[in-house]
Amino acid sequence: MALAKITQVSGTAVHVPGSDIDTDRIIPARFMKCVTFDGLGEFAFYDVRFDKDGNPKGHPLDDPRFKGASILLSGSNFGCGSSREHAPQALYRFGFRAIIAESFAEIFFGNCTTLGIPCVCAQGADIARLAAAVESDPSLTVTVDVAAGQVRYGSESFPVTLPSTAHDALVSGRWDPIGELLEAKEAIHARMVALGFATA
Repeated sequence: MALAKITQVSGTAVHVPGSDIDTDRIIPARFMKCVTFDGLGEFAFYDVRFDKDGNPKGHPLDDPRFKGASILLSGSNFGCGSSREHAPQALYRFGFRAIIAESFAEIFFGNCTTLGIPCVCAQGADIARLAAAVESDPSLTVTVDVAAGQVRYGSESFPVTLPSTAHDALVSGRWDPIGELLEAKEAIHARMVALGFATA
């Protein structure tokens, strides 16, 4: 089955302010002792969302106004720190399908892309205006147009960027290398047989 072409993502948004938000903040290491990534979503940003007794601290992700948000807004160098794949997996399982920030750590960016999560870069002033609009109206629909390199909301829009390799992979539906290999397994086997490395 072919991968979906991710040309745009639309949904409501939530702003998690700050720069240098690292992967340990996104998913604390103690929650990485798992066999699969299932269930990681509930632990996203856990230590900044809850105190030591598990009581909510009032983090934006727990604000009822932003429940179900699928687009995350943040600052610069998002996803820095260790290269743990669990961080984008936790965000995906929390429900995020796109991230808008000023910049991203390279490995985090790559891990997000292979999950089909577009990470687009925008100017801080544009993100601040969008965050204010979302704060004023949490039901506001935000569209991350990956193909056009643009974010739209209400009557407003601003440009966003991402590397051409990620852009092309997302819009062509070729963002998951493992998925591509599995999809092509018959052709790969046939080629291996033709080269004498496998039997029919």
